[in-house]
Amino acid sequence: MPSDDVTLDGYAQLQFVVDGIIEVPIGTTLGMDGFDLERGSVTVWLTPDRAKHWNPIGVMHGGVISTLLDTAAACSVHSTLAEGENYTSLDLNVKFLRAVTEESGRLRCVGSVVQRGRRTALAEAHLYDASDRLVAQATSTCMIFA
Repeated sequence: MPSDDVTLDGYAQLQFVVDGIIEVPIGTTLGMDGFDLERGSVTVWLTPDRAKHWNPIGVMHGGVISTLLDTAAACSVHSTLAEGENYTSLDLNVKFLRAVTEESGRLRCVGSVVQRGRRTALAEAHLYDASDRLVAQATSTCMIFA
């Protein structure tokens, strides 16, 4: 990571994650195994692990799915930040469409900014299984501040 006297925009900050220079603790905790970056869009990858991600009914816990969706949506907003800007999530609206099981394979969660204003941004994220079936989707509103 650069020294504290260097200011970077949000895209450049996230490039350090892609390059493996810094790690995102929640990504490490959950075992996220890929992070693709474009300005205004972030894709997060995760291989489901029964020992770490399953709930008592035998499928991936909704909190893990929500975390993937939140990460992809919020990081998409992060990628649009100018130097000195910050953000925080105001809400996350999740729709679960299909259970994630061992047969789901590696998951791909694609986030994108729908609209970016001066003080708020609307983002969405879509989670797909290895067969490219939509598993869950979310919308998120983020507040932007200096």
